[in-house]
Amino acid sequence: MLGRFGRLLFSLAIIGIGVETLICSYLSGHSLGPHHKVVPVIPWLPAIPTLAYLVGAILILCGAGLLFQRTLMVSAVTLGALMLFCGFAFDVPRRPNLMSAEWRTNVLESIAIASLAWLAPGLGGIPRWLHRTSRYLLAFALIVFGIAHFQVLTFIASLVPGWILWHRFWTVFFGVAFISAGVSFATGFLQRWAALGVGLMFALWTVTIHVPPVLNFFRTPGAAQDPDKWSDVFIVAALWGGSWALARDLRDRKDLSLGADLNRA
Repeated sequence: MLGRFGRLLFSLAIIGIGVETLICSYLSGHSLGPHHKVVPVIPWLPAIPTLAYLVGAILILCGAGLLFQRTLMVSAVTLGALMLFCGFAFDVPRRPNLMSAEWRTNVLESIAIASLAWLAPGLGGIPRWLHRTSRYLLAFALIVFGIAHFQVLTFIASLVPGWILWHRFWTVFFGVAFISAGVSFATGFLQRWAALGVGLMFALWTVTIHVPPVLNFFRTPGAAQDPDKWSDVFIVAALWGGSWALARDLRDRKDLSLGADLNRA
């Protein structure tokens, strides 16, 4: 049940990203104006309506395709390739500093979603080299996410809602958890538990940090709509759902350990 819910949530989040991209594609040529150099939703495209329309449509089709077994592999491979290409083609040249906040959010989020997409069909659904590469890319992204919790500890702690105690403690705790999960995926040790834990972390952040600002938009008449807030919800939901969907596939797969990979290389 958890794995099926994760697959559904991941698919819906990708569809949401595609729909938001289409909306922002229209606005980028209108009310957003020329000051917006990128469409404010992952993947962080240049504010060129034609390009964003195309990418948005592909994201919606891929998200819908992930819901059906017949189109799962094609949709997963296409989505992963699109996210990775956009991240490296449009963001890496503008964000060369690996440890900068922009690199982490603009590039690594794309890499993490791409990896989860490629891992969605399971070990038998994609080539083994792509499955292995996806695990290592996901591990890399998670480890850098964890390091960031220590680099900008005060800032991240300030994002924790005021009704939650011990802001710094939780920031450090989740930083360690990210790094541990990354090491788990890289080595093949306790991968299922790592996927469950990462999904739980993103689930907590979805309901405590990212959803409330969006709900506040509906409660406050005339409130300005910030596309970044919607982007945050869809991105975190995709990482949440993709992690839990991955946990289902890893449940009984002992052959995903690092040793098994080396023996088959």
